[in-house]
Amino acid sequence: MYKVLICDDEQDILNALNIYLSAQGYETILCTNGQEALKALSTQTVHLVLLDIMMPVMDGITVLSRLRAFSNVPVIFLTAKSEDTDKVLGLDVGADDYITKPFNPIEVLARVKSQLRRYLQLGSATVPDSQITCGPVSMDDRAKSVTVDGDPVSLTPTEYDILKLFLSHPGQVFSMEEIYRLVWKEAPLGAEGTVAVHIRHLREKIEIDPANPRYLTVVWGQGYKFVSN
Repeated sequence: MYKVLICDDEQDILNALNIYLSAQGYETILCTNGQEALKALSTQTVHLVLLDIMMPVMDGITVLSRLRAFSNVPVIFLTAKSEDTDKVLGLDVGADDYITKPFNPIEVLARVKSQLRRYLQLGSATVPDSQITCGPVSMDDRAKSVTVDGDPVSLTPTEYDILKLFLSHPGQVFSMEEIYRLVWKEAPLGAEGTVAVHIRHLREKIEIDPANPRYLTVVWGQGYKFVSN
């Protein structure tokens, strides 16, 4: 049974999400502020987090930045339509996705299943060899580990899957829509901003100079590709 932590200071939302997820067989942990969530995450095994941004005591951005110091568990932000800046900031500090309030229960369940599938690596064995190396970047898909010039790099599940896509197809150009469809496995409607933020965050971890990337490069007007030399 997969365990989902839900953190939101609005009791109605907390109750609704608990009902939706429990009905699908998920075990839930309910928190009403960021401090409670961080304590639970540091002491219990959690497979996914649904995290509100604006909360008392400790906001979601702070929770996520501290969480990423010890865990790569997938995090989906719950955001209001007016919190566009916070959405980008959340993706920057390591969120995997976000859902805008008011949300559709079907969308929530679909996003949860998608992130859990990626995190637990179900159905992701599309690369015949577990070891993939392109330039200084090496990925062991069996161990789910990545190194750059021999040094280990910690990636979120979404960052890992994006990198895996590129390393599996060196030199191939992928548009933002293709990346979203292949990694998130959903229709790429309005996904450009989400992909761009994850690409930027990934560059910060694998490039010597993220502002002038040498490996994960842009092909203007077409998309991105991974250059191995």
